[in-house]
Amino acid sequence: MYQLSFAFDAFLAQYWQKKPTIIKGGFQNFVDPISPDELAGLAMEEEVDSRYIARQGGNWDVQHGPLSFDNMPEDNWSFTVQAANHWHEGAARLVAPFRQMPGWLFDDLMISYSTPGGGVGPHIDQYDVFIVQGSGKRRWRVGPKKENYEEEFRHPSLRHIKDFDPIIDEILEPGDILYIPPGFPHDGYAIETAMSFSVGFRSPKKQELLSSFADFVIANEIGDVHYHNPDLPARKNYGAILDSEYCDLENMMRSLLDHPELLKQWMGEHLSANRHELDIITAEPPWQISETYQFLEEGETIHRLGGLRAFYYPEYPHILYINGERFELPPECSNAATYLCDQDTISRDSLGKQLDHPAFMALLTQLINLGYWYPAD
Repeated sequence: MYQLSFAFDAFLAQYWQKKPTIIKGGFQNFVDPISPDELAGLAMEEEVDSRYIARQGGNWDVQHGPLSFDNMPEDNWSFTVQAANHWHEGAARLVAPFRQMPGWLFDDLMISYSTPGGGVGPHIDQYDVFIVQGSGKRRWRVGPKKENYEEEFRHPSLRHIKDFDPIIDEILEPGDILYIPPGFPHDGYAIETAMSFSVGFRSPKKQELLSSFADFVIANEIGDVHYHNPDLPARKNYGAILDSEYCDLENMMRSLLDHPELLKQWMGEHLSANRHELDIITAEPPWQISETYQFLEEGETIHRLGGLRAFYYPEYPHILYINGERFELPPECSNAATYLCDQDTISRDSLGKQLDHPAFMALLTQLINLGYWYPAD
Protein backbone atom coordinates (compact mmCIF):
# COMPACT_ATOMS: atom_id res chain seq x y z
CA MET A 1 0.00 0.00 0.00
CA TYR A 2 1.34 3.44 -0.94
CA GLN A 3 1.58 6.04 1.82
CA LEU A 4 2.48 9.72 1.53
CA SER A 5 5.36 10.96 3.66
CA PHE A 6 3.82 14.39 4.30
CA ALA A 7 0.74 15.83 5.99
CA PHE A 8 -1.88 16.47 3.33
CA ASP A 9 -3.73 19.21 5.23
CA ALA A 10 -0.51 21.20 5.62
CA PHE A 11 0.23 20.77 1.92
CA LEU A 12 -3.24 22.04 0.98
CA ALA A 13 -2.87 25.10 3.18
CA GLN A 14 0.52 26.06 1.75
CA TYR A 15 0.51 24.97 -1.88
CA TRP A 16 -2.87 23.88 -3.29
CA GLN A 17 -3.69 26.13 -6.28
CA LYS A 18 -1.13 28.62 -4.95
CA LYS A 19 2.33 27.56 -6.14
CA PRO A 20 4.18 24.54 -7.50
CA THR A 21 6.51 22.52 -5.33
CA ILE A 22 8.64 19.39 -5.29
CA ILE A 23 8.26 16.96 -2.41
CA LYS A 24 11.39 14.86 -2.22
CA GLY A 25 10.61 11.34 -1.10
CA GLY A 26 6.87 11.94 -1.20
CA PHE A 27 6.61 8.16 -1.41
CA GLN A 28 9.33 6.22 0.40
CA ASN A 29 10.81 3.17 -1.36
CA PHE A 30 8.55 3.72 -4.34
CA VAL A 31 8.02 0.80 -6.73
CA ASP A 32 6.22 1.15 -10.07
CA PRO A 33 2.71 -0.31 -9.75
CA ILE A 34 2.75 -1.39 -13.41
CA SER A 35 5.52 -2.61 -15.70
CA PRO A 36 6.45 -0.99 -19.03
CA ASP A 37 5.23 -4.10 -20.87
CA GLU A 38 1.86 -3.96 -19.11
CA LEU A 39 1.55 -0.26 -19.91
CA ALA A 40 2.41 -0.89 -23.55
CA GLY A 41 -0.22 -3.64 -23.61
CA LEU A 42 -2.85 -1.14 -22.45
CA ALA A 43 -1.73 1.38 -25.07
CA MET A 44 -2.39 -1.21 -27.78
CA GLU A 45 -6.05 -1.61 -26.77
CA GLU A 46 -8.76 0.10 -28.83
CA GLU A 47 -10.79 1.41 -25.89
CA VAL A 48 -7.81 2.80 -23.94
CA ASP A 49 -6.87 6.45 -24.49
CA SER A 50 -3.15 6.47 -25.34
CA ARG A 51 -0.71 8.69 -27.19
CA TYR A 52 2.81 8.48 -28.63
CA ILE A 53 5.00 11.62 -28.76
CA ALA A 54 8.45 11.78 -30.35
CA ARG A 55 10.89 14.56 -31.15
CA GLN A 56 13.58 14.59 -33.82
CA GLY A 57 15.39 17.92 -33.68
CA GLY A 58 12.73 20.58 -34.10
CA ASN A 59 10.14 18.18 -35.52
CA TRP A 60 7.48 16.48 -33.43
CA ASP A 61 5.46 13.35 -34.17
CA VAL A 62 2.21 12.50 -32.36
CA GLN A 63 0.15 9.35 -32.80
CA HIS A 64 -3.06 8.46 -31.00
CA GLY A 65 -3.84 4.93 -29.88
CA PRO A 66 -4.24 2.13 -30.25
CA LEU A 67 -0.48 2.11 -30.59
CA SER A 68 1.94 -0.37 -32.09
CA PHE A 69 5.57 -0.49 -31.09
CA ASP A 70 7.26 -1.59 -34.29
CA ASN A 71 10.44 0.11 -35.53
CA MET A 72 10.70 2.49 -32.58
CA PRO A 73 13.49 5.09 -32.50
CA GLU A 74 16.23 4.65 -29.91
CA ASP A 75 15.39 7.69 -27.79
CA ASN A 76 13.52 11.04 -27.60
CA TRP A 77 10.09 9.42 -27.47
CA SER A 78 7.45 8.61 -24.91
CA PHE A 79 3.94 7.26 -24.72
CA THR A 80 1.14 7.91 -22.27
CA VAL A 81 -1.95 6.05 -21.10
CA GLN A 82 -4.83 8.14 -19.81
CA ALA A 83 -7.13 6.87 -17.03
CA ALA A 84 -4.82 3.94 -16.33
CA ASN A 85 -6.59 3.49 -12.97
CA HIS A 86 -9.64 2.31 -14.95
CA TRP A 87 -7.74 -0.59 -16.48
CA HIS A 88 -5.11 -1.77 -14.00
CA GLU A 89 -5.80 -2.57 -10.34
CA GLY A 90 -2.20 -2.11 -9.27
CA ALA A 91 -2.03 1.34 -10.84
CA ALA A 92 -5.34 2.27 -9.23
CA ARG A 93 -3.83 1.72 -5.77
CA LEU A 94 -1.57 4.71 -6.34
CA VAL A 95 -4.66 6.96 -6.29
CA ALA A 96 -5.73 5.86 -2.78
CA PRO A 97 -3.35 8.17 -0.82
CA PHE A 98 -4.87 11.16 -2.61
CA ARG A 99 -8.41 10.35 -1.46
CA GLN A 100 -8.06 13.08 1.15
CA MET A 101 -9.12 15.29 -1.76
CA PRO A 102 -12.78 15.56 -2.86
CA GLY A 103 -13.59 12.64 -5.12
CA TRP A 104 -15.59 14.83 -7.48
CA LEU A 105 -12.43 16.82 -8.28
CA PHE A 106 -10.34 13.77 -9.16
CA ASP A 107 -10.00 13.13 -12.88
CA ASP A 108 -7.63 10.26 -13.60
CA LEU A 109 -4.21 8.68 -13.32
CA MET A 110 -2.08 9.18 -16.42
CA ILE A 111 1.06 7.09 -16.79
CA SER A 112 3.94 7.88 -19.12
CA TYR A 113 6.92 5.84 -20.25
CA SER A 114 9.83 7.82 -21.67
CA THR A 115 13.14 6.97 -23.26
CA PRO A 116 16.07 9.36 -22.69
CA GLY A 117 15.06 12.77 -24.00
CA GLY A 118 11.40 11.81 -24.17
CA GLY A 119 8.78 14.39 -23.18
CA VAL A 120 5.92 16.45 -24.58
CA GLY A 121 7.62 19.86 -24.63
CA PRO A 122 6.85 23.09 -22.73
CA HIS A 123 3.12 23.61 -22.19
CA ILE A 124 0.47 24.85 -19.76
CA ASP A 125 -2.35 22.75 -18.26
CA GLN A 126 -5.54 23.99 -16.65
CA TYR A 127 -5.78 21.35 -13.95
CA ASP A 128 -3.93 20.40 -10.77
CA VAL A 129 -1.52 17.49 -11.05
CA PHE A 130 0.72 15.49 -8.74
CA ILE A 131 3.47 13.94 -10.87
CA VAL A 132 4.99 10.97 -9.06
CA GLN A 133 8.37 9.94 -10.37
CA GLY A 134 8.64 6.20 -10.84
CA SER A 135 11.67 4.27 -12.06
CA GLY A 136 14.40 6.31 -13.74
CA LYS A 137 15.08 10.01 -13.52
CA ARG A 138 13.38 13.00 -15.12
CA ARG A 139 14.28 16.66 -15.23
CA TRP A 140 11.43 19.09 -14.62
CA ARG A 141 11.32 22.82 -15.17
CA VAL A 142 8.35 24.91 -13.99
CA GLY A 143 7.88 28.61 -14.74
CA PRO A 144 5.89 31.39 -13.08
CA LYS A 145 2.21 31.90 -13.78
CA LYS A 146 1.46 34.84 -16.07
CA GLU A 147 -0.89 35.76 -18.90
CA ASN A 148 1.36 36.45 -21.87
CA TYR A 149 3.13 33.19 -22.73
CA GLU A 150 3.38 32.90 -26.49
CA GLU A 151 2.25 29.68 -28.14
CA GLU A 152 4.37 27.76 -30.63
CA PHE A 153 2.67 25.53 -33.16
CA ARG A 154 5.14 22.70 -33.59
CA HIS A 155 2.45 20.07 -34.16
CA PRO A 156 -1.36 20.26 -34.53
CA SER A 157 -1.84 17.90 -31.54
CA LEU A 158 0.51 19.79 -29.22
CA ARG A 159 -0.01 23.21 -27.63
CA HIS A 160 3.55 24.26 -26.95
CA ILE A 161 4.63 27.59 -25.58
CA LYS A 162 7.93 29.35 -26.08
CA ASP A 163 10.56 28.78 -23.44
CA PHE A 164 10.28 30.29 -19.97
CA ASP A 165 12.54 31.20 -17.05
CA PRO A 166 12.08 28.42 -14.50
CA ILE A 167 11.30 28.90 -10.83
CA ILE A 168 11.80 25.15 -10.36
CA ASP A 169 14.54 23.23 -12.17
CA GLU A 170 15.27 19.86 -10.57
CA ILE A 171 15.79 16.19 -11.30
CA LEU A 172 13.15 13.88 -9.86
CA GLU A 173 14.06 10.42 -8.61
CA PRO A 174 11.78 7.50 -7.68
CA GLY A 175 9.21 8.53 -5.08
CA ASP A 176 9.63 12.29 -5.59
CA ILE A 177 6.42 14.24 -6.29
CA LEU A 178 6.06 17.41 -8.34
CA TYR A 179 2.85 19.36 -7.75
CA ILE A 180 1.80 21.86 -10.44
CA PRO A 181 -1.31 24.05 -10.09
CA PRO A 182 -3.26 25.25 -13.15
CA GLY A 183 -1.63 27.88 -15.33
CA PHE A 184 2.03 27.26 -14.49
CA PRO A 185 4.15 26.38 -17.57
CA HIS A 186 6.23 23.24 -17.28
CA ASP A 187 8.49 20.99 -19.27
CA GLY A 188 9.84 17.58 -18.34
CA TYR A 189 12.07 15.12 -20.14
CA ALA A 190 13.62 11.81 -19.18
CA ILE A 191 17.32 11.73 -18.37
CA GLU A 192 17.19 7.95 -18.50
CA THR A 193 14.39 5.53 -19.31
CA ALA A 194 11.68 6.53 -16.86
CA MET A 195 8.09 6.07 -15.73
CA SER A 196 5.92 8.93 -14.42
CA PHE A 197 2.51 8.75 -12.73
CA SER A 198 0.31 11.86 -12.93
CA VAL A 199 -2.62 12.09 -10.50
CA GLY A 200 -4.84 14.77 -12.02
CA PHE A 201 -7.58 16.88 -10.46
CA ARG A 202 -9.86 18.79 -12.80
CA SER A 203 -12.37 21.40 -11.69
CA PRO A 204 -15.42 22.11 -13.87
CA LYS A 205 -15.63 25.29 -15.94
CA LYS A 206 -18.59 27.67 -15.83
CA GLN A 207 -19.31 26.87 -19.48
CA GLU A 208 -19.42 23.13 -18.75
CA LEU A 209 -21.81 23.60 -15.84
CA LEU A 210 -24.13 25.86 -17.83
CA SER A 211 -24.16 23.53 -20.84
CA SER A 212 -24.79 20.45 -18.69
CA PHE A 213 -27.57 22.15 -16.72
CA ALA A 214 -29.24 23.29 -19.95
CA ASP A 215 -29.19 19.68 -21.19
CA PHE A 216 -30.71 18.54 -17.88
CA VAL A 217 -33.46 21.18 -18.08
CA ILE A 218 -34.37 20.15 -21.62
CA ALA A 219 -34.23 16.40 -20.95
CA ASN A 220 -36.50 16.74 -17.92
CA GLU A 221 -38.85 19.28 -19.57
CA ILE A 222 -38.28 21.79 -16.79
CA GLY A 223 -39.46 25.37 -17.38
CA ASP A 224 -41.39 24.51 -20.56
CA VAL A 225 -43.33 27.78 -20.16
CA HIS A 226 -43.58 30.75 -22.54
CA TYR A 227 -43.14 34.37 -21.56
CA HIS A 228 -46.49 35.76 -20.40
CA ASN A 229 -47.36 39.44 -19.88
CA PRO A 230 -51.09 40.31 -19.80
CA ASP A 231 -50.19 43.96 -19.01
CA LEU A 232 -48.16 44.50 -22.17
CA PRO A 233 -48.05 48.29 -22.96
CA ALA A 234 -48.35 49.81 -26.43
CA ARG A 235 -45.21 51.57 -27.68
CA LYS A 236 -43.98 53.91 -30.33
CA ASN A 237 -40.54 52.35 -30.56
CA TYR A 238 -41.11 48.98 -32.27
CA GLY A 239 -37.46 47.88 -31.93
CA ALA A 240 -37.11 48.63 -28.22
CA ILE A 241 -36.71 46.00 -25.49
CA LEU A 242 -38.11 47.72 -22.42
CA ASP A 243 -36.22 47.33 -19.18
CA SER A 244 -39.26 45.74 -17.52
CA GLU A 245 -39.42 43.15 -20.30
CA TYR A 246 -35.71 42.44 -20.04
CA CYS A 247 -36.12 41.93 -16.28
CA ASP A 248 -39.06 39.57 -16.85
CA LEU A 249 -37.02 37.45 -19.27
CA GLU A 250 -34.00 37.50 -16.97
CA ASN A 251 -36.19 36.38 -14.07
CA MET A 252 -37.56 33.55 -16.22
CA MET A 253 -34.03 32.26 -16.65
CA ARG A 254 -33.07 32.76 -13.02
CA SER A 255 -36.22 30.98 -11.87
CA LEU A 256 -34.79 27.75 -13.31
CA LEU A 257 -32.27 27.86 -10.46
CA ASP A 258 -34.99 28.24 -7.81
CA HIS A 259 -35.35 24.46 -7.47
CA PRO A 260 -32.70 23.34 -4.96
CA GLU A 261 -33.64 19.66 -5.10
CA LEU A 262 -33.51 19.59 -8.90
CA LEU A 263 -30.20 21.45 -8.84
CA LYS A 264 -28.75 18.90 -6.43
CA GLN A 265 -29.96 16.07 -8.62
CA TRP A 266 -28.41 17.61 -11.72
CA MET A 267 -25.14 18.39 -9.94
CA GLY A 268 -24.87 14.87 -8.53
CA GLU A 269 -25.52 13.31 -11.93
CA HIS A 270 -23.15 15.72 -13.68
CA LEU A 271 -20.24 15.26 -11.27
CA SER A 272 -20.59 11.47 -11.21
CA ALA A 273 -20.50 11.17 -15.01
CA ASN A 274 -17.12 10.00 -16.29
CA ARG A 275 -15.04 11.71 -18.97
CA HIS A 276 -13.04 8.53 -19.60
CA GLU A 277 -14.00 5.07 -20.78
CA LEU A 278 -14.68 2.50 -18.06
CA ASP A 279 -13.75 -1.17 -18.18
CA ILE A 280 -17.37 -2.25 -17.74
CA ILE A 281 -18.24 -5.93 -18.04
CA THR A 282 -21.91 -6.55 -17.29
CA ALA A 283 -22.83 -9.69 -15.38
CA GLU A 284 -23.86 -12.55 -17.68
CA PRO A 285 -26.06 -14.18 -16.63
CA PRO A 286 -27.45 -11.47 -14.33
CA TRP A 287 -27.14 -12.08 -10.60
CA GLN A 288 -30.19 -12.63 -8.42
CA ILE A 289 -30.48 -10.93 -5.03
CA SER A 290 -30.18 -14.32 -3.34
CA GLU A 291 -26.85 -14.91 -5.11
CA THR A 292 -25.47 -11.58 -3.91
CA TYR A 293 -26.55 -12.39 -0.36
CA GLN A 294 -25.03 -15.88 -0.46
CA PHE A 295 -21.78 -14.59 -2.00
CA LEU A 296 -21.29 -12.13 0.85
CA GLU A 297 -22.45 -14.60 3.51
CA GLU A 298 -19.70 -16.95 2.39
CA GLY A 299 -17.14 -14.28 3.28
CA GLU A 300 -16.38 -13.14 -0.27
CA THR A 301 -15.66 -9.54 -1.25
CA ILE A 302 -17.13 -7.30 -3.94
CA HIS A 303 -14.93 -4.60 -5.51
CA ARG A 304 -15.88 -1.29 -7.05
CA LEU A 305 -14.93 -0.78 -10.69
CA GLY A 306 -11.73 1.21 -11.16
CA GLY A 307 -12.47 4.87 -11.99
CA LEU A 308 -16.19 4.62 -11.18
CA ARG A 309 -17.51 7.93 -9.85
CA ALA A 310 -19.99 7.59 -6.98
CA PHE A 311 -21.08 10.53 -4.79
CA TYR A 312 -23.73 11.65 -2.33
CA TYR A 313 -24.83 14.65 -0.29
CA PRO A 314 -24.24 14.09 3.47
CA GLU A 315 -27.71 15.40 4.28
CA TYR A 316 -29.24 12.79 1.93
CA PRO A 317 -26.96 9.74 2.31
CA HIS A 318 -29.64 7.37 1.00
CA ILE A 319 -29.58 9.07 -2.43
CA LEU A 320 -26.58 8.09 -4.54
CA TYR A 321 -25.19 9.41 -7.81
CA ILE A 322 -23.26 6.75 -9.67
CA ASN A 323 -21.82 7.09 -13.18
CA GLY A 324 -24.25 9.88 -14.12
CA GLU A 325 -27.36 8.21 -12.65
CA ARG A 326 -29.43 8.80 -9.51
CA PHE A 327 -30.30 5.89 -7.21
CA GLU A 328 -32.61 6.38 -4.23
CA LEU A 329 -32.93 4.02 -1.29
CA PRO A 330 -35.25 4.21 1.73
CA PRO A 331 -34.01 6.70 4.37
CA GLU A 332 -33.13 3.86 6.75
CA CYS A 333 -30.40 2.82 4.24
CA SER A 334 -28.37 5.91 5.09
CA ASN A 335 -25.19 3.84 5.52
CA ALA A 336 -25.32 2.94 1.83
CA ALA A 337 -23.35 6.06 0.94
CA THR A 338 -20.40 4.89 3.04
CA TYR A 339 -20.34 1.43 1.48
CA LEU A 340 -20.88 2.49 -2.13
CA CYS A 341 -19.26 5.96 -2.36
CA ASP A 342 -16.56 6.14 0.33
CA GLN A 343 -15.16 2.61 0.08
CA ASP A 344 -13.80 0.42 -2.70
CA THR A 345 -14.82 -2.96 -1.32
CA ILE A 346 -17.93 -4.51 0.21
CA SER A 347 -17.92 -7.53 2.51
CA ARG A 348 -20.19 -9.18 5.05
CA ASP A 349 -18.15 -7.76 7.94
CA SER A 350 -18.29 -4.19 6.63
CA LEU A 351 -22.01 -4.26 5.83
CA GLY A 352 -23.32 -5.49 9.16
CA LYS A 353 -27.12 -5.22 9.40
CA GLN A 354 -27.33 -3.57 5.97
CA LEU A 355 -26.81 -7.04 4.53
CA ASP A 356 -30.36 -7.89 5.61
CA HIS A 357 -32.05 -4.86 4.04
CA PRO A 358 -33.90 -5.92 0.85
CA ALA A 359 -33.69 -2.48 -0.85
CA PHE A 360 -29.93 -2.21 -0.33
CA MET A 361 -29.33 -5.74 -1.53
CA ALA A 362 -31.53 -5.12 -4.58
CA LEU A 363 -29.49 -2.02 -5.47
CA LEU A 364 -26.18 -3.79 -4.89
CA THR A 365 -27.32 -6.61 -7.17
CA GLN A 366 -28.37 -4.08 -9.81
CA LEU A 367 -24.94 -2.41 -9.61
CA ILE A 368 -23.22 -5.78 -9.99
CA ASN A 369 -25.32 -6.55 -13.06
CA LEU A 370 -24.40 -3.16 -14.53
CA GLY A 371 -20.73 -4.05 -14.09
CA TYR A 372 -20.11 -1.23 -11.58
CA TRP A 373 -19.20 -3.69 -8.80
CA TYR A 374 -17.70 -7.11 -9.37
CA PRO A 375 -16.73 -10.15 -7.28
CA ALA A 376 -13.09 -10.25 -6.23
CA ASP A 377 -11.04 -13.06 -7.75
